[in-house]
Amino acid sequence: MNLANKITFFRILLVPVVMLFLLVRLDLGQIRVGEAFLTVSELIATLMFVLAAVTDGLDGYVARKNKMVTNLGKFLDPLADKLLITAAMVSLVEMQRLEAWIAIVIISREFAVTGLRLVAAAEGHVIAASSLGKLKTIVQVVAIVSLMLNNAPFSSFAFPFSMIMTWLAVVITIISGIDYFIKNRNLVSVTKPQ
Repeated sequence: MNLANKITFFRILLVPVVMLFLLVRLDLGQIRVGEAFLTVSELIATLMFVLAAVTDGLDGYVARKNKMVTNLGKFLDPLADKLLITAAMVSLVEMQRLEAWIAIVIISREFAVTGLRLVAAAEGHVIAASSLGKLKTIVQVVAIVSLMLNNAPFSSFAFPFSMIMTWLAVVITIISGIDYFIKNRNLVSVTKPQ
């Protein structure tokens, strides 16, 4: 296993760690951040999530720079991304910081685009990440981090940053999903060309 794949695998291993610190009631104390109180566990989960999100760009960079692109990496990288985002959103729904329908919309888009990529792969095509797809990932990560921090420090001056970022994530997620399907509509046409 090359270095890029090890970084990706590390990101996958961080998923249960993030969930553990978010969902298991560990008595590690609390910290006041502005008007919000956060548990030390939530702060650790947030740091682990940010670390995992940062490794998303790192593994791809290492793979391309050192010519380490492998089929295993092509499989693990998007899987790691989906696991991280899905696990964080499910945890936030459990914590009642995110509405379930929002998580379902975002996760459904991820499944749909993954399915489109599988169809493309079966036809011998590769669907590269679009600039909208990359923007979607960044906005989702910022929204998730702000929800993990319970809108701190913005809650100090009653600015709904996490709500704004969550809605922005939903909108960009939907638009980027539609964009993938429009650009690749030939792969999902109902009738085969004669």
